[in-house]
Amino acid sequence: MADDLALAVKLATEAGAIAMGHFHGASDWWDKDCGTPVSAGDLAVDAFLKNALAMARPGDGWLSEETADSPDRLARRRVWVVDPIDGTRDFIRGRTGWAVSVALVEDGAVTVAALAAPARDMIFGGSLGGGATGNGCALAVSGLATLPGVRLPIDVANMAASFWPEPWPGVAVEKPNSLALRMAKLAANEADVWMEGRTVAEWDVAAASLIVTEAGGIVTDRHGAALRFNQPQPLVHGLAVATPALHAEALARLDHAMKTLSARRHAKDGR
Repeated sequence: MADDLALAVKLATEAGAIAMGHFHGASDWWDKDCGTPVSAGDLAVDAFLKNALAMARPGDGWLSEETADSPDRLARRRVWVVDPIDGTRDFIRGRTGWAVSVALVEDGAVTVAALAAPARDMIFGGSLGGGATGNGCALAVSGLATLPGVRLPIDVANMAASFWPEPWPGVAVEKPNSLALRMAKLAANEADVWMEGRTVAEWDVAAASLIVTEAGGIVTDRHGAALRFNQPQPLVHGLAVATPALHAEALARLDHAMKTLSARRHAKDGR
């Protein structure tokens, strides 16, 4: 596992350098589908990582946002799950809230993770049972045990949004476009809770999920179930990410918000 972690960190760092070569390339992107942007940087990083991992670990499978999916990966015990640039919108806008995400999944669980955020001079790493690091220093989630003072990487206006059972008694902190970096903020003790009601792709959160859990946090889907990766449909049904003491509260609030928003949509559709 140590060799795999060293490889993941090395390749994520090198991929980050490639991405930086495209950073601020304002005309170097386009919409690939339904308003989802992709850049030349995404494709360059994807090609680099795919080729490098095929050479270094030829027997492993591959799943990436920027590569056409293949059922071949389902027959592999080990699969690399990659998001070449998570947070492409920040990337193409010249903002720093993006990262290269590399995770090794074995038998459905992430065992090795690397998250490179070169525009922030940050590299996160983690291995199953081996802890998580940020720029080589051990990471640990906060010890916050009660809601007062809670920090969430969300928009300020959403702290008191009407879909919550009551306003969050804390503060909104920076919200990178990258979902992985929002999760990494918990691992780095820069936030305490983060939730996502939408279904997201495995590559968005695979690496970050291990980094958070190895830093002592809890990560589940929106129903409270443990995450599984390399699924036939590589999707995660929402997320609840929190310090151990706050995870149940996060799940309850997310459930309330999802039901409230659903009821509002149905009421609107019924008019």
